[in-house]
Amino acid sequence: MAVINPKSTRNACKKQRKPSSINASLQALTAAALALPGLMPASTSAAEEEASFQYGHYQEGRRDLAGVNSRFNPIEVDTIQGSGKIKLSDRIKFAFDYLQDTWSGATPVATAPLSFGGNREGGIIAGATPFLQNNTVYFDKQLNPLKRDPSTGQFTKDTQLVHTLSTASPETRKQGNFKLGYEWDEAALDVGGGISTERDYESRFGSLAGRLDFNQKRTSLNLGLSYTNSDTNAILDHDATPYIYDTAAGLRAYNSTSTNSQIELEGGNKVLTGNRQDWATTLGLTQVLNKNALIETGIGYTRSTGYLANPYKAVETAFINPGQTGDVLSGLAIGLLEKRPDDRDQLTANMRYVQYIEGLDAAVHLDYRFFHDDWGINAHTFEADWSQPLGNGWTVTPRIRYYSQDAADFYTPYLVSQQAYSRPAVDANGNRILLNANAPNTGLEYVYDAGTGSYVDQNGGRVPESQFNPIPKTAYFDPKKLPAHYSSDQRLSGYGALSGGITVSKQFAKGISLEAGAEYYTHAGSLKLGGGGEGAYADFDFYMVNAALKVDLSALSLSGGEHAHHHHGGHNGGHAPAGVMFDHMLSKSGDFMVGYRYMYGTQAGDMLHGSSEISDQTIVSNGCEGNPCFLAPSGMNMHMHMLDIMYAPTDWLNLMLMPQFVAMDMSMRRLDGAPVPATETQRELITHHTLHKSETGGVGDTGLYAMFKLFDRPNHHLHATLGLSAPTGDVGIRLRDTHRIEAGFIHYGMQLGSGTWDFKPSLTYTGQMDKWSWGAQLSGTKRLEDKNDSGFAFGDIFQSTAWGSYSLLNWLSASVRGVYTIQGSIRGGYNGVFNPLGPMDYPSSYGGRYWDVGFGLNAAVPSGSLAGNRLGVEWLQPVHDDVNGYQLPRDGALSATWSYAF
Repeated sequence: MAVINPKSTRNACKKQRKPSSINASLQALTAAALALPGLMPASTSAAEEEASFQYGHYQEGRRDLAGVNSRFNPIEVDTIQGSGKIKLSDRIKFAFDYLQDTWSGATPVATAPLSFGGNREGGIIAGATPFLQNNTVYFDKQLNPLKRDPSTGQFTKDTQLVHTLSTASPETRKQGNFKLGYEWDEAALDVGGGISTERDYESRFGSLAGRLDFNQKRTSLNLGLSYTNSDTNAILDHDATPYIYDTAAGLRAYNSTSTNSQIELEGGNKVLTGNRQDWATTLGLTQVLNKNALIETGIGYTRSTGYLANPYKAVETAFINPGQTGDVLSGLAIGLLEKRPDDRDQLTANMRYVQYIEGLDAAVHLDYRFFHDDWGINAHTFEADWSQPLGNGWTVTPRIRYYSQDAADFYTPYLVSQQAYSRPAVDANGNRILLNANAPNTGLEYVYDAGTGSYVDQNGGRVPESQFNPIPKTAYFDPKKLPAHYSSDQRLSGYGALSGGITVSKQFAKGISLEAGAEYYTHAGSLKLGGGGEGAYADFDFYMVNAALKVDLSALSLSGGEHAHHHHGGHNGGHAPAGVMFDHMLSKSGDFMVGYRYMYGTQAGDMLHGSSEISDQTIVSNGCEGNPCFLAPSGMNMHMHMLDIMYAPTDWLNLMLMPQFVAMDMSMRRLDGAPVPATETQRELITHHTLHKSETGGVGDTGLYAMFKLFDRPNHHLHATLGLSAPTGDVGIRLRDTHRIEAGFIHYGMQLGSGTWDFKPSLTYTGQMDKWSWGAQLSGTKRLEDKNDSGFAFGDIFQSTAWGSYSLLNWLSASVRGVYTIQGSIRGGYNGVFNPLGPMDYPSSYGGRYWDVGFGLNAAVPSGSLAGNRLGVEWLQPVHDDVNGYQLPRDGALSATWSYAF
């Protein structure tokens, strides 16, 4: 990326003021206003013990492709983040954070003159992905691109540039990190670390930070040090690699960008590997100026070494033979993987001023950040926001941000090299070098000796023509005549950006707050400070929206923790296992509950038909409803993150809102004995599926429920739940086009929701006596529509479960549960392009009858600052599967929950 901006500095109003001398509103307003909402805004709450959950969505607008209407959607990203802070003792604090984002869509892979035709295939199909063709291009004597009229053959000057787009199937990144801190009276020390993983990149990092307070905590000095070690393991785009030059030597010891990366052949893929290391240090000073104002300053330095390039970016290069005459010069355009320096030194400086305005009960924040590196980039960021309380816990914060940067020294939209792309190879005497066509890769070379009329090898020995088939050896371009470094990545260009946004937050009693924000961003070369930015072809817009739920655990414990602990379960054994939903109600009007639920399911093993394991040959013969069967799934994983938000308007009615975020992945394998693909489409898609794991992720369906108390006695309780599942999950996800073949919809089970409105009733009974508790539940899902927008509907579901629990301690219980589930097969089928290749692509191979047994633990914090917090975990072990059609067996499912009622 072009710029690494420093993170916001610590909220000084809390830890660096003398309590009697600073207006209390400044602390609260500063905490609320320091966060500028973006894709994932940083948590800035002053709470010492807190749990927060956030969702963000990023959406780019369509690019200007100079008349080409791309059929690919722009980049979009869905992100969830969960974080927590707790006190292990009065001085020891622990914080953790988990982030997961899934992205998909089209992004620029290269830039070239419009006349190169980078987004057209044969000038007909718009939006090929990508089409970096090795084609003939034309220039005038001043090396301006020329456009040729296909009907007249006439050339005209055309300097219009355009991005060449490449699209990708959904991919998911996961990141987890922690921080452990110790606080003295006037100092603090934090140690942290974490890991970020995605399909082609893994990063591991650690940090050490300290704070020292002076001047009665009016002044604070902050010092930080971090180290990051990252590995790239990128599968090069299979559509682009045929057009990306990787030297005549092939893949052997190929080094395309620097000594820290190389391309290797792994399982049929071209994989670029590389390692980078980043050392960073920051120094910050925070000064409380008076009771209503403070100022923060900081500087930072980062040293990056290793593979710093983007493995998915290419630079279109036109090779023009300098020996040409005439007004029109022809050449060959090819793609070169970008080449960046293998080291980078970066400096940052920032300043922030915070002013509380008593007359308006508001706070204003003014920020400036400067960035400089030895790649030639200088960047400036100006930000301002106004945090205005509106009463009754509402706060609105509008903001504006302006950013400008210079281009990197080696940035170039495309290259022109005045040398031939290839030429016949000759020796020192000017003789053409020949190879043996029957064995061209042995390393043996030959020349023709005109004096003797015979062929000779490197040692001068004569070789009879009858012993080999001579072909000329080709010498390719001289890389030394290219620039040392080059990149067409738009993020290294000169540009400016202007964005504006707003955040609205609501603070509820008892430490609960909700926040929602939106920001719109315009990126344009014309917005660059001083002018000289990139052309309008690179302009684009995007927007970001986010929502957050924050729970101040320390405030809850002071305001109602003990009350919450007692009124929704007499002791820890009163709760059902973690995998059971709608198991209890809030018993008093006005009560709230917030919770988080994580569910993980995995499938793997030998394929089943009914309840029997079957051979690949059986699947080939019968698994695809009479059509050719080529593939079968080898494994599938599902992760679901759900918020539980419950409110009791009366003592007999509870209302629930349950949004969720889903991520899935599936790997495929070739079936033994599968037939030879009959079409190019089948052949290319089979290769794609077996070389690449499919991933999806994003917002799932949203649950809306009402729970009604039917019977309530000291040891027995019965209630009913009526719910609707709103179809907020995407059911139109498609695979990326491969080898310019439209791949169509992804497998049914990889869509993020049902796509239909669903009715979800349940009836739950719970009982309790001494240390024992028990319960049973009947639940179902009825699809209210015959098909969704993509043409199908999942089968209805019925489930019954019963459990028993025993309290091992006053805060810990263990449970055992049995579950029976039946689900119908899919009705209908996809109504667009779809290429079925295996049983997972046929509606008849979904649903079945399932028996499971679960083992769980429930814990409740009985006392202290975290009293009333509940945790649960359950492993659900499959006992018997009787599947419809042909499916993978289930390996098991994990459920983990946290909740707090108040």
